[in-house]
Amino acid sequence: MGRRYFGTDGVRGRVGEAPITPEFVMHLAYAAGQVLVADRGSLPPDQHPTVLIGKDTRISGYMLEAAMEAGFTAAGVNVLMTGPMPTPAVAYLTRALRLQAGVVISASHNPFEDNGIKFFSESGQKLPDSVEEAIEARLDRPIVTVPARRLGRARRIEDAAARYIEFCKSTFPNRLDLRGLRVVVDCAHGATYHIAPHVLHELGAEVIAIGNEPNGFNINDDCGATHTQALSDAVRRHRADLGIALDGDGDRLMMADTTGRIYDGDQLVYVIARHRIQTGYMKGGVIGTLMTNLGTEHALARIHVPFERAKVGDRYVLERLHANGWMLGGETSGHVLCLDKHTTGDGIVSALQVLWALRETGQTLDAFTADLETYPQVMINVPIARGFKLEGAPQVDAAVAEAEAALNGSGRIVLRPSGTEPLIRVMVEGRDAAQVRRAAEMIADAVRAAASGG
Repeated sequence: MGRRYFGTDGVRGRVGEAPITPEFVMHLAYAAGQVLVADRGSLPPDQHPTVLIGKDTRISGYMLEAAMEAGFTAAGVNVLMTGPMPTPAVAYLTRALRLQAGVVISASHNPFEDNGIKFFSESGQKLPDSVEEAIEARLDRPIVTVPARRLGRARRIEDAAARYIEFCKSTFPNRLDLRGLRVVVDCAHGATYHIAPHVLHELGAEVIAIGNEPNGFNINDDCGATHTQALSDAVRRHRADLGIALDGDGDRLMMADTTGRIYDGDQLVYVIARHRIQTGYMKGGVIGTLMTNLGTEHALARIHVPFERAKVGDRYVLERLHANGWMLGGETSGHVLCLDKHTTGDGIVSALQVLWALRETGQTLDAFTADLETYPQVMINVPIARGFKLEGAPQVDAAVAEAEAALNGSGRIVLRPSGTEPLIRVMVEGRDAAQVRRAAEMIADAVRAAASGG
């Protein structure tokens, strides 16, 4: 059975439009609750399964949180609510509190008009496809509230932020600190606004926080990991040593050096991998994606680190890491997974792994990545109507064939539908920037024509 609602990162869409409506979200929580009740694991018969619900700072989070609370408790599941909390914090707390599942209400890097729902298992990992399919199979059934004696309870937990701050700090070596380091951290007016500055400050850094005044509407608005100009400007303005940009739910990371130059997920994974090779911490190789820059693959080969590509999406990177028994992987977009530190991608924890490398070696980001040549890469997002398929579009096939002939084996072309938005992503990379740009624009024009029926 295929998945109707779950994409690469849970269920996501525009608030008020299917499926992100209070009615659907309540039904989704009820269906998920039924799955949890049916698979109670080691719970005694008289104990309710318990889920943790966190959210980012979108105004719609209040509405969707209430709908989820109603759905879960109607199914006989207890609910713990954290308020605004990063996605990786929910993964950690679900595991640390020995709960049956965790839920995050967030649309990650999307604008405030969007929202979404993603689940974590009791082990703090994203749900496997089979469990998502089991939840979807129950969505066609009506909500039948359990008897009053079996209803779930709901309450808020007050120390979630403090617990997670301590966890993040524990991933940085005790023998090191950040004293003397001036760091700008851009929280994207999102879920890390009350977390990331405290982690860095308590490790000794002088912290300048920006993007830390959420109002329900400004999440990811020209700030954070998807809009890094604000970070670059602030680093230069404050003469900072380093900059850290997170996205709205805290699972993406970009960084800047003292000049304001931005380092993406590929470059940061390389920093971590190179440091681990130097210190003997490296286990296995690195998993990237179809979008990982070819220069990163070549640089890793030079330091004898095996590299493999997964489909785009951190869940697929995670699957390959588990299959290979490796610890490190990531995406160009800033998802970085360090499985020896956390079960999922975590922007704060990943930043601390980079800081570990820089503090221990005394090198800058620029120096640490001097051997990494990033090839010119152009990404064009082409809006499409939902349901549009690239297959069977001859003008697109012709454009790709022409571009491949022009690149003559010196680059790569990737076309893929976004897992979170109605877009086709056109990516072209190679050694010649002008040629790469021409090829990407030609293919994007062909996709637009096909999508419009031309």
